[in-house]
Amino acid sequence: MAARKPRKQTGAQAGFALLWGEEEPPARGPKPSLTATGIAEAAVAIADAEGLDAVSLARVAQEFDVTAMALYRYVPGKTELVDLMVDLAIGPPPALGDLPAGWRPRLTAWARQCLALYRRHPWILTATGMRRRIMGPRQLDWLEAALAALDGTGLSTAQRHDTFLLLVGHVRAVAQQDVDHDAAESEEWARLTAQALARHEHRYPALAEAVATGAFAPREADPLDFGLERILDGVAALMDR
Repeated sequence: MAARKPRKQTGAQAGFALLWGEEEPPARGPKPSLTATGIAEAAVAIADAEGLDAVSLARVAQEFDVTAMALYRYVPGKTELVDLMVDLAIGPPPALGDLPAGWRPRLTAWARQCLALYRRHPWILTATGMRRRIMGPRQLDWLEAALAALDGTGLSTAQRHDTFLLLVGHVRAVAQQDVDHDAAESEEWARLTAQALARHEHRYPALAEAVATGAFAPREADPLDFGLERILDGVAALMDR
């Protein structure tokens, strides 16, 4: 009885197999000259230098002096390539077990290193929008690290997951502010806002006071800090209850 040919993986199944190293080996053909990981590394370099929009199979193929069609032997398409890029770029999670005991310093370190990751690879913000995507092993490692930091706190598993969502949402918001920041536009905004308040101060007394007392002045503190501390204060209050 003839052996059955392996069924070709398609769609989400193919993306999952690529992320988790479970691709079916080719039944025939020449020995592969490239690897999916190598292709993803080249794509990450392009995204870091030029942004995610610059990444295409044709553009990545140029790095290897091959045609775009040649890459389809290794990656099903751009969607799957971007998923692999994300999992490759984020790297291993922070080693929270090496930190002083306690959930708070560990979550603080997790949030800081997560923000550093987004600052190194700002295109990940676009690649990991708030829609559900297939997650690779390293993405799940980061999630596992955050949830494990809350072991022994008395929080339910749902509350621990909600805490993670609050943290990563705040980190993403700060990272997006970094991406959107334009010094010239910020200076123009400050000038026009001051002009508007000078003319209409009676309509916006609270805002006028905030501007007059330096609430909008540039600060040396990392913008992550205030929101992170308030989130962790809230989590601590929940534990106390």
